[in-house]
Amino acid sequence: MVEFERHTLKNGLQLIFNKDKTTPIVAFNVLYDVGSKDEEPGKTGFAHLFEHLMFGGSVNIPSFDTPLQAVGGENNAFTSTDITNYYITLPKENVETAFWLESDRMLRLAFSDKSLEVQRSVVIEEFKQMYLNQPYGDVYLLLRPLAYKTHPYRWATIGEKIEHIEEASMEDVKAFFDKHYFPGNATLAISGDLEFEEVIRLTEKWFGDIPEQKKRVRNLPLEPVQTKERTLEVERDVPLNALYFAYHMPPRIHEDYYAVDLLSDILSRGDSSRFYERLLKGTESFVEINAYISGDTEAGLFIVSAKLSEGVTFENAEKLIEEELRNIIENKIAEEELQKVKNKAESTYEFGKTSALNKAMGLAISSLLKEPELFNYEFELYEKVTTSDIQRVAKALLRKENRSKLIYKAKKNVG
Repeated sequence: MVEFERHTLKNGLQLIFNKDKTTPIVAFNVLYDVGSKDEEPGKTGFAHLFEHLMFGGSVNIPSFDTPLQAVGGENNAFTSTDITNYYITLPKENVETAFWLESDRMLRLAFSDKSLEVQRSVVIEEFKQMYLNQPYGDVYLLLRPLAYKTHPYRWATIGEKIEHIEEASMEDVKAFFDKHYFPGNATLAISGDLEFEEVIRLTEKWFGDIPEQKKRVRNLPLEPVQTKERTLEVERDVPLNALYFAYHMPPRIHEDYYAVDLLSDILSRGDSSRFYERLLKGTESFVEINAYISGDTEAGLFIVSAKLSEGVTFENAEKLIEEELRNIIENKIAEEELQKVKNKAESTYEFGKTSALNKAMGLAISSLLKEPELFNYEFELYEKVTTSDIQRVAKALLRKENRSKLIYKAKKNVG
C-alpha cells in the first residue's frame, strides 16, 4: 500500500504527496493532461514538440538543466497519445530547486526563435531517424490511420507528417502552450522523505501565484464501430516480411481492459506463452511474434505483430496466427495458465511501487485516469479476471471485421 496525501491549490493544481523514508532522493513529477489526441488535424506533433520546448528555457531561467545538475538532479520527460509527463529526481535537501524550475516553465516559456528552431530541428531529426529511416519505423504511421478514421488516435505521437513540425509557427506554439500548460491542467506528484506541511508550503510558494485558467472539456470525435476488415500492403527496404493485426479494444478504465491485457500476456509474454511455444518454437515460421496493447486512455488497440521466417508466405503466416487466436476463442484456457500470467503481472506491479519515481509517476497517472487510489488497488482488477472473461473478450475482439491488417513486404523477400 502506497500511502499519500492530497492538496489542491486555488488555481487548480493538484498535489499528491507520498512520504518515502527509504531514500534520500526525491521524485518530483509533473503530469499535464495533454497528449497527441489534443492536437488539431494539420497541426500534429505539437505535444511531443512541447516535451522538447519545455527544456529550452523559461521566462526567468535561460537553462533548465544547468541549475538542476548543479544540485545533483536529473530529469526527463515523455509524451503519449494522452499525457505529457515531466520528472525530476534530486537530493531531498535541494528539492526547492525542482519547485523553482517547474513552476517557472509552467508560468511561461521563453519562446525564443532560437529555442523553437533548435527543438524543431531535434524533433525533425528524431522523426527521420526513428520513423522514416529505421527498418519498420513507419509501422505505426501506417497502422494508426488504418485502424482509426475519425478519432485523433489516427496519428502517432511524433505527428502525422513531418511537415506539420516544419511549418509550426511561433504563434501556433504559443497558442498550444496557453491552451494546455496551466495549473488546473496539471498534477504534481512528489515522493520522498519530506514533511507534507513543508511540501504544501513550497507548492503554494512557487505555484500558488500562477494564474488560474479554466480547464477545457474535451469533445473528441468518437470512432465509429469497425464493421469490415481493412487491409494495407506496403513494400519497404527491410530484412524480413512482417505482418500486423490491430483490433479495437476497450478504453483504459473499462472493466474488460484488464482481461484484454492478460489475454495479450497469455499469447506472448515469456518463453512459455502460446505464441512462443506453438508458433515461434513450434512451427519455426516466425522470427518474432508478439501480442500487446497500446494502453491508451480511450479505446485503444490490441496488436499482433510478426516477422516471418525466410520462405514463409503471408497467407501461411496469417493462417497459423488465426488458428492460434481461434483456439483461445473456442477453448477456455486452464486456470493454471491464467494464474501464471497473473503472477507475472503482479510481480511487475509490485516492482513498480519500489522506487520513489515510480510511485510519484504512478500516483499522478492514476489520478488522471480515475483517482490516486487506483495505483494501490489496480492489481485487484487483474486478479478478478476469470478464464471465462478471457474467452469472452477474445471472442468479442478477435474478429476479422474488427481488424486492420498491415502487410509489410520486404523488397528482397516478397512472400
